Amino acid sequence: MTADEPVLSVQRPAVPARAVALVLHGGAEHGAGTVQPWRLAYLRMVPFGQVLRAAGARHGLEVRLLRNRVRGWNEPVLDPVVDARWALDRIRAERPGLPVLLVGHSMGGRVALRVADDPAVTGVCALAPWTPPGEPVDAVGGRAVVIVHGTRDQITSPGSSYDFAGRADSAAARLARFELAGEGHAMLRRPGVWNRLVAAFMTDLLGLAPADPMLAGAWAKPTGERLRIPV
Repeated sequence: MTADEPVLSVQRPAVPARAVALVLHGGAEHGAGTVQPWRLAYLRMVPFGQVLRAAGARHGLEVRLLRNRVRGWNEPVLDPVVDARWALDRIRAERPGLPVLLVGHSMGGRVALRVADDPAVTGVCALAPWTPPGEPVDAVGGRAVVIVHGTRDQITSPGSSYDFAGRADSAAARLARFELAGEGHAMLRRPGVWNRLVAAFMTDLLGLAPADPMLAGAWAKPTGERLRIPV
């Protein structure tokens, strides 16, 4: 049995909203099982929603965490892409004119990079994204893109995300890719660095001060260094 529609949890700021962060979880290449709220791929993104809220709520950031209908990518249907576009349609209807920031992990990172062409989206933060060879880059055209990958990730390929970044660099408005030494796919060894980069991404896109020097300095690096920034 599968759910009829995704679940979109909303954390509203106490001040008027000026931007929305949409958080997207991981999954599997195939799978029609319902994504339950206790599934690890979904739970892994809850802390990132909390990080975004803590850093951005006072500045008007609304955080929305999407729980997909089913766990699989499911080519050619692309169920999580359908779900993310459903969420973006709702955000544009309920928060017209507000910029949307996408944060996704693993399959959710791939989804974020695919749906970045939505007119409301201004930037994508892809954490350990699943970017297989030939993954299209057109959707990130004109967007700010941050990619973060652990060097010991054995689930999604750091080499493939580096290749994606190289192909996407000329399309994106700006792009930086960070490599976390010793980190795996679950983002458990160095959670503070993952959290810091997600918060820095939000701060940068909203133009808030002070800017985090880790990300602020990344944009100015030469291409060869900017796509492989060691952390």
